[in-house]
Amino acid sequence: MKKEHLKSVVLIFTSMLLIVSCTDLEIEESDSQISESTTEFTGVSDVDASISGLYNSLNGIIETQENLYALNEVTSDELLVPTRGTDWGDNGVWRQLHEHTWSSIHPYILNSWNNLNRLVFNSTLIIDSRSNASPQQVAEAKFLRAFSMFWVMDMYGVAPFRNPDDSPDSNPMVMTRPEAFDYIITDLNEALPNLPEIGPGTETSKASSAAANYLLAKLYLNKHIYLATTPTPEDMTRVVELVDAIGGDGFSLETGYFDIFKSDLDSETIFFTNSSVGNRIWNGLHYNQNAPDNDGGGWNGWSTLAEFYDLFEGDPNINTPGSGQEERRGFVPTDGSNLGIGFGFLIGQQYNEEGIPLTDRQGNPLEFTREFPGLVGNSERTGIRVIKYHPINGEFARHEIVFRYADAYLMKAEAVFRGGTSGDDALTLVNNLRNIRNAQNLTSLTEQDLLDERGRELYGEFWRRNDQIRFGKFSETWGLKNNTDEFRVLFPIPETALLSNPNLSQNPGY
Repeated sequence: MKKEHLKSVVLIFTSMLLIVSCTDLEIEESDSQISESTTEFTGVSDVDASISGLYNSLNGIIETQENLYALNEVTSDELLVPTRGTDWGDNGVWRQLHEHTWSSIHPYILNSWNNLNRLVFNSTLIIDSRSNASPQQVAEAKFLRAFSMFWVMDMYGVAPFRNPDDSPDSNPMVMTRPEAFDYIITDLNEALPNLPEIGPGTETSKASSAAANYLLAKLYLNKHIYLATTPTPEDMTRVVELVDAIGGDGFSLETGYFDIFKSDLDSETIFFTNSSVGNRIWNGLHYNQNAPDNDGGGWNGWSTLAEFYDLFEGDPNINTPGSGQEERRGFVPTDGSNLGIGFGFLIGQQYNEEGIPLTDRQGNPLEFTREFPGLVGNSERTGIRVIKYHPINGEFARHEIVFRYADAYLMKAEAVFRGGTSGDDALTLVNNLRNIRNAQNLTSLTEQDLLDERGRELYGEFWRRNDQIRFGKFSETWGLKNNTDEFRVLFPIPETALLSNPNLSQNPGY
């Protein structure tokens, strides 16, 4: 174990040396993989360690609350980070995301660009034939490259790319969005024959045929966005086929919604990372909400809008057990169960592990409110809080879901709705999921219904921005967000990237 840990540390250090800044993907001649007298690439020296390094890098990308997560959740109507006194002010970085007023120097936009492009480049080194990786290792690296390039293409509209043999002085070429789309599709299709067929279980932290099919389905579902066309029946049918293939590997919908977010075996988790879920637990809980191994309490930041909370069935002003709510909205326990911390959406009076009402630090009843006075000027108690991963299941359990079958299942329903061929009816598919989640049947199905259902099922799982863009809602207004700039469906190219690579051009509007 110590030896493997050392390998990971060495690889991470090597990866840092490989690239001074991924804004230009510049290679350092001092790197251990490059001869002192030449820049010729001869292959990675330890493929196993390099593959482990790719997964370790992905773990870090997924677990942080900033960067990729913030760009895809805080920019949506699903999560926001209001300033409370001076807490969570952070020079306005959170408010800019919610208000859609970010610029090309926003740190999370730069960090995401760097982290994802670094993972693309390090995957490419393993894929190169001179590294002598096995067919499965190449397939895993292609899947991880496709995953990373997917997010670059999705968020920035282009994808820079450097080959291992490119001169350190050369500027990386830049793929257009359609070119990047085709490249990702090719990577996944080439990887599929050599990826293992892994069904539900502990091995789903690695690339598999089901994970590749999921990402392919996501690509085809969004193809008309990426290529600026309209959905075609052929592409939607392809989504159906890919989701059916995932089901053929043994994945299915799971009962017990919040049990899915334990680290236990379930039938829904297609791909997870060994990332700590601590950020997902503590960033919204109040300072006085804690667990036996976390006496410091929560960080009292992240919340949701009342209008998003109202998408769920139940009394809008209370979420205690028996409030008529559907399962996915969760509940606030009043009897001290679950460490006193509820599941899902926390509103109203909160309680400790003995069922005693909590207070804030000033002694006021700790009652989370529906509304905010604004993105600034908030008390400790404003805003409904959101929690899916729970400290009762292990505060820092290393198990964060990245791909989930319910998402694939709703992708299929949407694809059928948009003209894909299937033996299943879209409304029936959605109602089947709603029945499992103890929600009432819908009598009809619209685009808004599909978007709302995805919000109810997948909140806090990275996909809200992507969904809102596909349904044409990302540029609309919602609580505390009035900006309707349509160009913000893409993030700006970071300023430092533009300065270092003249092949890049800034996205329109910035």
